[in-house]
Amino acid sequence: MKPWMKWSLTGLVVLLLAAAVFGALSARRAQQQSLTATSTARAQTAVELAASDVVQAKTREISQGLALSGPLKAINSAYVKARVAGELQGLTAREGDTVKAGQVVARVEASEYQARVMQAEQQADAARAQIDIVQRQFDNNQALVNQGFISKTALDASQASLNAGKANHNAALAAVAVAKKSLDDTVLRAPLSGQVAQRLAQPGERVGVDARVLEIVDLSRLELEASLSAADAVSVRPGQTATLQIEGTTQTVTATVARINPSAQAGSRSVLVYLSIDNSAGTSGLRQGLFAQGTLGTARAAVLTVPVSAVRTDKPAPYVQVVENNQIVHKPVEPGVRGSDVSGGEPMVAIKGLVENAVVLRGAVGSLREGTAVKFTQAPAWAAPATPSASSPKAL
Repeated sequence: MKPWMKWSLTGLVVLLLAAAVFGALSARRAQQQSLTATSTARAQTAVELAASDVVQAKTREISQGLALSGPLKAINSAYVKARVAGELQGLTAREGDTVKAGQVVARVEASEYQARVMQAEQQADAARAQIDIVQRQFDNNQALVNQGFISKTALDASQASLNAGKANHNAALAAVAVAKKSLDDTVLRAPLSGQVAQRLAQPGERVGVDARVLEIVDLSRLELEASLSAADAVSVRPGQTATLQIEGTTQTVTATVARINPSAQAGSRSVLVYLSIDNSAGTSGLRQGLFAQGTLGTARAAVLTVPVSAVRTDKPAPYVQVVENNQIVHKPVEPGVRGSDVSGGEPMVAIKGLVENAVVLRGAVGSLREGTAVKFTQAPAWAAPATPSASSPKAL
């Protein structure tokens, strides 16, 4: 190969390498500029908060007391059971359907029981006819004894036959009553008003005596069965109120101590306390089996409080997220006693390290980086009426 060709190829390779290096550096510089611009845009973008995402730290009267928990149960519930054996018919009620006390919910095929009633009635008629025959014999023998034609022994035998006939007739009438009772039992009725919780049999299925067909619960009155230690149970009295929170929701309900078990449980020595919940309105969405937890109020105190969920523990020390100058500030706090707002609100905790009326983020918002800019889509209800801009926490 000629020398000038070698030098040409070498120069071409050098030019290509230089172009590749220059392109890589340009791409890296553009990427860094894009990342810088994105970070700047993110830093400048404010997080929008709704009025319900914040709460003021205020001095509130809270109810202090004992923590309790347990599942909700309907005070009144019952199973509809088959009282006679046979094929189940006419069952249309399903889970969630509402039924009234005395309403017919199903039937058991009744032809066999109708035949038994007819058989018992015929036997009673036969026994009645037999009484008529024995009665005439007794009357005839009575007349003959009065006339002296037969001895009194024959009359006594007629009397015994008449008594036996009457007893047989009474037994036949009792058999008629039993057969009619069985026929009535083929109709299954709801023992109370409520909703169907379980359907345990299907139409066309042959059921036996005492077989469960439906479970009906009355949700108008619910009950929480809580277990307390012997020491805690000493301060509990009927009529005390508790604020309960339903698991999985922010809903709170008020319960009242209805009664206290007079005996401690064997082994644990705990005492069962029963709290009644009025659900007659039926608008709370409470259901049997939901788990509830809360505080049974035994004392009251006025302290600076925030919702329990607002206190975060993902740092070495507890803190709350506060809105100051349109930014998120993490404020270390010292939690105190817990309780429930006496007005029926959510669970609260006494707090140290905040000032009155500080704007605190609720726990449902999640963790925000300190220094994050925030603004409100709508001013909270407790904000000043003359607020010029809903995005300024100074106006809250």
